[in-house]
Amino acid sequence: MPQRIAFVASPTEDAQAARVALVARHGDTPVEAAEVIVALGGDGFMLRTLHRHMARALPVYGMKLGTVGFLMNQYHLVDLPERIARAQPTVLRPLLMEAVTEAGGSTTALAFNEVSLLRQTKQAAHVRVSLNGVVKLEELICDGILVSTPAGSTAYNLSAHGPILPLGSQLLALTPISPFRPRRWRGAILPAVTAVKFEILDPYKRPVSATADSYEVRDVVEVHIRESREQTMTLLFDPEHNLEERILNEQFEL
Repeated sequence: MPQRIAFVASPTEDAQAARVALVARHGDTPVEAAEVIVALGGDGFMLRTLHRHMARALPVYGMKLGTVGFLMNQYHLVDLPERIARAQPTVLRPLLMEAVTEAGGSTTALAFNEVSLLRQTKQAAHVRVSLNGVVKLEELICDGILVSTPAGSTAYNLSAHGPILPLGSQLLALTPISPFRPRRWRGAILPAVTAVKFEILDPYKRPVSATADSYEVRDVVEVHIRESREQTMTLLFDPEHNLEERILNEQFEL
């Protein structure tokens, strides 16, 4: 049973108060010496925690003390070590984004939820879509387009009417955002090993930004996306409320 717990909390009043109460019961270990991280907040804070502590690759057990808690367990003050000991692990493999800008620079970033492209002005984006080096859409006219992991498929992807992907499916969702042409194209489900390439057509008149989770790169001309082969993070979920069950239930929400 892990005893060396590092507590991290969002800056909200409720999350900070919960951290004080939990530290009083269990003590607090620096992340560098911990066996597990307990994150207190919402899904946004969980994503920041995953990014911030990727180098340590510790399992993360989240408790909901925020607005949205799809990636979190319910908050309870008692029995935390026992809950962590019986929690079920879910391994997340992020997307690796490489974005090339108008200035010729190249930026890489990781995304546990999705990589999204969005128009920067009132002008619709014109995007060429290639998969594994083969052009599949010569010109997509849209507000944007995204590639989502299974864990992120119930977030922005679902809001854009993309499919919900079960965990362990080894799939990605390719979802357009307000497509104008081809009007009837609603996206695709891709094998996780697919290499996705977006080329921005007429980037000077129709500028586009690329975002990996919350990290944004503006004025991109080309974006490459693939599943990371090097990096993983593990989330811990209570057996009665695990992420796979939530993804299944989400498909029956009206």
